[in-house]
Amino acid sequence: MVNLKTRYMGLELKNPVIAGASELVTDPENLKRIEKSGAAAIVYKSLFEEQIQLENLELYERKTEYEERHAEMISLFPNSKSDNPYPVQHLQNLRKAKETVSIPVIASLNAITDETWLDYAKEIEKTGVDALELNFYTAPEKADGNFSDIERKQTETLKKVKSVVNIPVSVKLSPFYTNPLKFISDLENAGADAFVLFNRLFQPDIDTETEEHQFPYSLSHVEDNRLPLRFAGLLHGKTKSSVCASSGIFSGSDVVKMILAGADCVQVVSALYLSQIEVLESIIGNLEKWMEGKGYTDLESFRGKLSVMNSKDKVPYLRSQYIDFKLSTSAILRKYKAIN
Repeated sequence: MVNLKTRYMGLELKNPVIAGASELVTDPENLKRIEKSGAAAIVYKSLFEEQIQLENLELYERKTEYEERHAEMISLFPNSKSDNPYPVQHLQNLRKAKETVSIPVIASLNAITDETWLDYAKEIEKTGVDALELNFYTAPEKADGNFSDIERKQTETLKKVKSVVNIPVSVKLSPFYTNPLKFISDLENAGADAFVLFNRLFQPDIDTETEEHQFPYSLSHVEDNRLPLRFAGLLHGKTKSSVCASSGIFSGSDVVKMILAGADCVQVVSALYLSQIEVLESIIGNLEKWMEGKGYTDLESFRGKLSVMNSKDKVPYLRSQYIDFKLSTSAILRKYKAIN
């Protein structure tokens, strides 16, 4: 019997497979199915500051619509920070999620201002969740922004959040930083307990028939796991923080690849939508079967075996462009039926 246990930002997990943040986890029955299918932990759907601001604005407009209709009417409704049902309901759902399952529940927070990061980090901790995942990103809007200012601000935000909560804090990053490895090092020094690589960000689309913007929900593909694999391999042995690979995890084989590269665990989302929640059973079962076939008794037996630190051939991690001596051009053309 193989041992699938791993540690993630100080939490002991029964295996390395985590159900990532999605709309699925908002249903208590789905939470039970996820736990029953073998997931080691659950990341709850993110609390978004943009949604808080939007609902605050809508609430304000409703409350002030009939104010000052005559001289004696100053305010028809009292103003209260707790009036917004969105964050209140989210926090209540977090607490219920923690009560519904016995595996660790990790909250996810996606904010903009330090006030919101800190206020809701503290409120989230009160729900009893086991850890907190911060979603860091920035969308480029103009050319005069300075990358160092962005990274410095996010590093300071992490420090502030760590100073007000006692639960472990992970950072979920996009790959769009000038030097992700340097930024990860800075965040580790600022107290990050783990890194989730990488966040799958919204990308706009255009309907050419209507000539209007579309807002698609884009699931990941298997090939998407190559980028987190690269960085898991580069980080192994270089960071004391945990590394969790995200995007393109669909099978036990995908999990094996990430552990071989050096990851501590993985997050699965798209596979749950495409193949139902119960796919977790086969993912974990195939991981276990592979380990038995290879004679590995635990994850540490092969974690990081093919990282840049432990690989004789560094080219897979250090080379970005295609090179002829590593690829057979004719084999590629045959695979994609460009030649007979």
